Amino acid sequence: MAAIEEATTFANDVLEARSTFPDVITSVNQYVVEDDEFDRRPPRRPYQEPAHLKVRKQLLAIAESPLKKTDEEVQTIANIVVENYDDDDLQGNFSDLILQLIVEQALKIPFVAAVILALNPKKPELAQEILTKATRLLNGYFRDGAWREVKLLLRFFACLQGILEDEGVFPVLEELFSRAADLQAASIDDSLGLAIVKIILLTIPYLMASSASGFEAQANTLLEKTDIIASAPHALEALVDPYPGSGDDAGHEAQSIISLLQKQLQAEAAQSWELACLPRPWRTASLKDGDEPATPTKHRLPPIKVPSSVSPGVRPQLPEIYFSVYADQDVETVPPTSSVASLILRDSLVDTINTLDYNRNATAKFLIDLDCYFAPETFVKRATPFDRLKEVEEGRSTWKPEDVAVDAVFSQLLQLPNAEHKLVYYHAVLTESCKIAPAAIAPSLGRAIRYLYRNVDAMDLELEYRFMDWFTHHLSNFGFTVDDVELPLAKPKKAFIVGALEKEIRLSFAQRIRGTLPEPYQALIPAAKDKDIPDFKYNSDQMPYAPQAREILRLIRAKASDSELDPHLSSIESEASARGVEDPLVPSTDAYVTAICFIGSKSLSHVLSCIERCRDRLLALGPSSETARRQIITSVMDYWAEKPGVGVNIVDKLLNYTILTPISVVHWALADNIGKGKILTHAHIFEMVASTMHKVTNRVRQIVIARDQPDLPAEQFAILDETLEKERAQMKELFATAEEALVGVASGIVDEMAESRNQDTDGEALLRGWGERWLRVVRRKNAVEEAWIADMLANRGQGMEGVEKARDAVANGSESGTLGMAEEKIDDGIS
Repeated sequence: MAAIEEATTFANDVLEARSTFPDVITSVNQYVVEDDEFDRRPPRRPYQEPAHLKVRKQLLAIAESPLKKTDEEVQTIANIVVENYDDDDLQGNFSDLILQLIVEQALKIPFVAAVILALNPKKPELAQEILTKATRLLNGYFRDGAWREVKLLLRFFACLQGILEDEGVFPVLEELFSRAADLQAASIDDSLGLAIVKIILLTIPYLMASSASGFEAQANTLLEKTDIIASAPHALEALVDPYPGSGDDAGHEAQSIISLLQKQLQAEAAQSWELACLPRPWRTASLKDGDEPATPTKHRLPPIKVPSSVSPGVRPQLPEIYFSVYADQDVETVPPTSSVASLILRDSLVDTINTLDYNRNATAKFLIDLDCYFAPETFVKRATPFDRLKEVEEGRSTWKPEDVAVDAVFSQLLQLPNAEHKLVYYHAVLTESCKIAPAAIAPSLGRAIRYLYRNVDAMDLELEYRFMDWFTHHLSNFGFTVDDVELPLAKPKKAFIVGALEKEIRLSFAQRIRGTLPEPYQALIPAAKDKDIPDFKYNSDQMPYAPQAREILRLIRAKASDSELDPHLSSIESEASARGVEDPLVPSTDAYVTAICFIGSKSLSHVLSCIERCRDRLLALGPSSETARRQIITSVMDYWAEKPGVGVNIVDKLLNYTILTPISVVHWALADNIGKGKILTHAHIFEMVASTMHKVTNRVRQIVIARDQPDLPAEQFAILDETLEKERAQMKELFATAEEALVGVASGIVDEMAESRNQDTDGEALLRGWGERWLRVVRRKNAVEEAWIADMLANRGQGMEGVEKARDAVANGSESGTLGMAEEKIDDGIS
């Protein structure tokens, strides 16, 4: 109260002073104003941004804005560099940034090259310095087998062909072709040679669109040589065909990218290398009509050393199949396969997507701004509705930039045998793209979804489940509009719908998802799925061993010791023996595991905590009885029958604890419960088996990489070598078990099918189709792993850099190595 009184007194004093001495207060204010008006402090010096920062900012943003003229941007950057050439910070930073942009932002390579062309007349020594640094970098990439970086640097040199002496880049391409020819001569099924020829073919368009002229003869000669390799069909194409044709919608002809590219370039050569989609930023608008550009200073390309024995690198060099989700539309929204633009655009976008995997936001921004990096009139205006494309004047492009971008992302998401990065990265890129430009991207995704769903029957099974995962991840809680709810479950489309709903429920709630569905679809989500915690089946006295099971539940919940549990488990086993049960451990295991599932049903952390406490007893079950070990899986999946995704997650954790073995999981899914093959139609079963196989193959790869380290002591090498042999044997057993079971379904010779007189009854023909689809996936995975191991062992000692890259590839779930032996692992009749 005292403080309030003091504040009140002070306020009253101020008011009294203002009323008593108004002239004094006014005078003071006047002097304050006059003092502000006559401020004698010197003005602040204007801030001038350092030249190297200004150049860096402008170079990083080059060609990104549709509101700026690219040729003016190029000239501005070149002028700043020339005027500040003596700046030490600028010299070092500029050349390093140029090289970084080349290997990280493929879309900007022509514009970066245009900057070099613009500054070359005034500072040729800087142009020569960059050529020297780029060549040194290229030689290193050749040694490491970094073929993407090799391609991008060669593209940069191709754009600078106009300032290179003699034939410039063509001798390098000729030497590369010689290496490819040698590889093909050594093995007709070699894939690395195909990858090298693809690099040659993708470099030629940039050479012919450069400021140089008069190289048509060299390009045509090179095309005649590459035709021998590019036009020959490869044995591995069937391995990576996204539409093997096992369905009602068969008829998708697999088109190899390299053969398509060869034909497209031959067609361009016949049209005098028009290459209308490629940008020409070196054509400056400042030249007046009739003026001739100054003769540029020519530079000799520094020696490029292509190794006599080229390295395959850490990525698989497989033949690639052209994939598009906009292939059957009335109006072309993406370049047709007859146009070289289809592969030029796709290649630049794919390089951008896979290089910038550490920044999905930047990747999405590049995709949205795609039209900035190619020639004007290549695309229609962004976000143009599909219906309005029919109104476009004849002869003008109807290609939508957002369709081309989405198409490129799906080509990587649905790439076989594996995507380069984790699949969730491609999910995130599409999500970010929708956030940036929803009006443009959303309709494109809608048409892509409809195309993929129409072709689910003919799609490779692994790709179908990748599509399903993205579909439910990206479009959670949407309304189904397809009219296939009445189809039998064995139909791929119906299986897709059911699997998608299951995944939707895992991302949300059954009640909420049911509310978004049309009336016919609501029956696919029964009321039993609404329960968050399933019932404990032994609460019913009608269940055998119910009293003992309830007591086991009470003891586990009370964290009782094993000695307290033993009498009740023994009681179940004794009663089971009296009932004539072949393995008494099976019912006791079921009661024990079901109790663990019920106690842990609140959350994943609850069940993991319970498993951790009961781990020793669970670990002891396997050595005692293999049947009891597989009963653990049965109990988990039965308890979570209405939410099988949760069950699959728990099985995965039990594998991590080594309570289950990979072979037990595969045997349970594909042998114990195979029946006529109906289990193969369930998405969660594929998820369980695929995840288990990935754990096994990933472990083998980690051992190979550890064994491959240089300077490894002999005793450690011997231990790892012995471990590798053991793990490889287990991996082969795993694949053999799966293949044996699936061959029976695919051939219709499993017991349940063989007993049926009419093989088409109950959709058995469809089930055989499921067996074939599964079998193709399993054989492909086996072939990929065996070929990868063979390549890594053959290239032992490739250096720490190669080992690190291979380790990163394994960590990302991607592939490494070549697959020169894979065709021997694929059965021609199935694939």
